Formats: sequence, C-alpha cells, structure tokens
Amino acid sequence: MSAVCSALGALVITSATLAPEAAAVDVHSKEWYLKAMGAEDIWKISTGKGVKVAVIDSGVNPATSSLKGQVLVDEVPKSVAYHVTHDINGHGTSMAEIIAGTGAGGGIKGLAPEAKIIPFRFDAAARGADEISKTPNEAEAIRAAADSEAKIINMSIGGGSSEDDVAAAVKYAVSKGKLLFASVGNDGDKGNMPSYPASYPGAIGVAAIDKSGTVGKFSSYGDYVDLAAPGLSIPSWCDGNFNEYCDTQGTSPASAIASASAALVWSAHPDWTGNQVLRSLIDTAARDWPKDKPSKYLGYGGMRPRRVLIDKNINPGPADVDPLAYENGDATSAAPSSSAKSPSGKPTKDAGSASGPTSAAAKDTDSGSGTQTWVIIGAVAAVLVIGGAGFAVLRARRNA
Repeated sequence: MSAVCSALGALVITSATLAPEAAAVDVHSKEWYLKAMGAEDIWKISTGKGVKVAVIDSGVNPATSSLKGQVLVDEVPKSVAYHVTHDINGHGTSMAEIIAGTGAGGGIKGLAPEAKIIPFRFDAAARGADEISKTPNEAEAIRAAADSEAKIINMSIGGGSSEDDVAAAVKYAVSKGKLLFASVGNDGDKGNMPSYPASYPGAIGVAAIDKSGTVGKFSSYGDYVDLAAPGLSIPSWCDGNFNEYCDTQGTSPASAIASASAALVWSAHPDWTGNQVLRSLIDTAARDWPKDKPSKYLGYGGMRPRRVLIDKNINPGPADVDPLAYENGDATSAAPSSSAKSPSGKPTKDAGSASGPTSAAAKDTDSGSGTQTWVIIGAVAAVLVIGGAGFAVLRARRNA
C-alpha cells in the first residue's frame, strides 16, 4: 500500500460541527477565503466552466447537495473505478467541494463552481485485503488521471516515502500537459519531513496560510514549496457520514484551492498551456521577496487568480517552457534561486530564502480595488496578502 495512507483524512477538526441543512448561512460565512480572494469579482469573469479537475484521494461522494451534477463518474476508466464514489472519511469529497462545489443545499461553494470533478480513489483509502487488491495504487491512479480529460490533477495527499513508480507517474502526467497540485504536508512543527508526491519534480507543492496570510505552523516547508493558498479554518466534512461540516486545517484544502485557482484561469484562457497557466499564477502571486529567491515557507507566494483574470494584457510567456524547470531538476534552465528541487526531488541544503531580513514590508495595490494592503514577509516571518479584497495586516511572525 502506498505510504500516502497516513495523509488521507489528516485534516484537523478545530471547532464545533455544522449541520449543512440547518446552518447553510454559517457554512457559507465560514468560507472566508472566497471573500479574501475576491470570488464575487472572479466569478464575473470565470467560474471554471469547461475545465475538468481530477481529484486523487479517498474517493468522492457525488450525492452531496453541493456536488450533484459536478462529478463525472462515467469518465473514470473501469480499470480504476472500483468504489470510486465510496469515500470512507469525507476527505476526497471535501476537496472536490472546495474546488467545484455549487453551494446548493447549504453545502460548500467551491472557488471554481462550474468546473467538473473526475474522481480517482487509490489503495490508501481501501480497507481489507480484497478491497485493497481491487483498488488502484497511487501510481496507477495518477496515470489514469493523466490519460483522462482532466487538465488539472489535485493530490491533497502526502507521505514521507519516495516511490519510483509514483515519481514516474507524475513525470508521465506532466508530459501529458497536466498541472499537478499537491499538499506539502502537515509536519512543519513535527519534524518537517519531506512530503511526497509534492516533493517529486513536476508536482506543484502548496503550503497553507490563514486569514491573515500567515503560514500555518503545521505547514511543512522546504525547497519543494512552490505556492501558498488558504488552508486554515476551512469548512470540510467531519467524516464519511456526510451529516456535518467541521472547521478544519491542513495543506490539503490549500492544494484544492490552488487547483481551483488554476481552473479559473484555464477556463478564461482555454488556449493556454499548463505552463502558461502556472506562470501567470507565479507572476501574480503575492510576495515581498525577490522572485528569484522563493521562500521555503511560501514558495513564490500566495495565489491570486483574480490578478490574472483582470489583466487583459497579461503575458503568459512561452507555451512550451516549464516555469519551474530549474526547481524540477533541469540543469540547463536559468536558475531562479538557490533553492531548487534536486533531480531526485529531495530538498537541497540551501532550500528557500533562509537568509536576509527577518521582515520586510511593501505596499501592494490591488488593481481595480482602490485599496492598499501591507504585505509583510521574512525568512522566519511569513505574512502575505493574496486576495482580491486582500487580507488584513498582521505582524510578521511565523507561528512556531
């Protein structure tokens, strides 16, 4: 069984439960990241329509009120479809709703509510020898997703062991033009071991930030962190009974929000390649450090799809050049920083912007909003603004 099993269901319940039927307003009001990222403005331009997102996880329940009509079960190859809609802990269903939920019936509304989900379940979510034998392993699920019509593959999963077949599957998916977003792990305050698949070349590692833009103390860090997205106080299903929502935290929802962000951009620019979608998100990410020295906590910064969408003259760059080529082990590409993934995908010794000032400040004027927000960030400090409306300004000290 894949080593990723330890990460499934790793979201931490942090507050009382919320029954969706009776507390629709409460659930929607707790989706703070939608306002912070300027979702209402975003949806006037793009809703993710026409983009399919593969969710490799514990399975996806297509019968929740928010996912009815959103899950393309028929597009899952029969060879990997065993129990694909049987989500035993609610994790995969939560990620699917965060990406593409409609919000119907008091459910979660996704950041890309008109994107569609192709679900993939792998053996880490299986129980019992017979079920495990019938369920694809992680590498098989990734390859199947790569062969599907999904443009984006979300992997809100992670484990501490590198596996050659999974690394090869990620490489195969990249060769098919897919964007693969992966949670960087929740061990930042417990040993900070590298997490896979986020550490593999080709995977886009996503860290978690809170309402203020501060990186979560649990969010793993290192050279494999490429971008950041909201991941604290995020409503998710409490369990596989699908009766209640809970406030949760983790890099899992951060990866899902990153995938939704890419879906929004790709929907608005269907002729772009994955390289161009990713480059536009990197170029517009919120940061107050040199672009050529990505932070080991937040990579190139907080994702701001609104910035991409409102810029009618944005230049996405070359279609066939990977914006993370150096990080992915291409020694022939120009080095953007001293922190890069080695060809093996393991962190290098000088990962991230570990030197320099402990804090910095810069004004970030959000085009069209008429507001200014201070972005404060440093090597140990990590506060940033990512939203269309923007996060509030807080002190620049990383949780420890």
